Amino acid sequence: MAEKITVSDSELEILEVLWSAGTALNANEIRTALNEHKSWERTTILTLIQRLLKKGALMQEKRGVYYYTPCIAREAYVKAETKSFLNKYFQGSFRNLTAALVDSNELTPEDIEALRAYFNRKGKEERK
Repeated sequence: MAEKITVSDSELEILEVLWSAGTALNANEIRTALNEHKSWERTTILTLIQRLLKKGALMQEKRGVYYYTPCIAREAYVKAETKSFLNKYFQGSFRNLTAALVDSNELTPEDIEALRAYFNRKGKEERK
């Protein structure tokens, strides 16, 4: 992703539906998927879609009605957002983030052990 695309939480919900679908959807299909946990009007969804189109986060294809596809992969978006979060709150340091998580007392001993195992495994992979 060359340039970071910033989206609102509501716009992100539209993207999440499309990423989960793995195929282009029209506005009605997006609304149906969102109606499982949202009761947004059709006009709200259309407004959010238009915003995403302007931002370059979606592309549309006319097939009788418009179908929408994300222009960015979920993994690329999450990576960019994580980097932004890290820079904004932890001076770009994973060590600072990890320390904040551990110091928050929100991690269980099982969480800490799982992280330790993950870091050890990643360290071994890098040495190969």
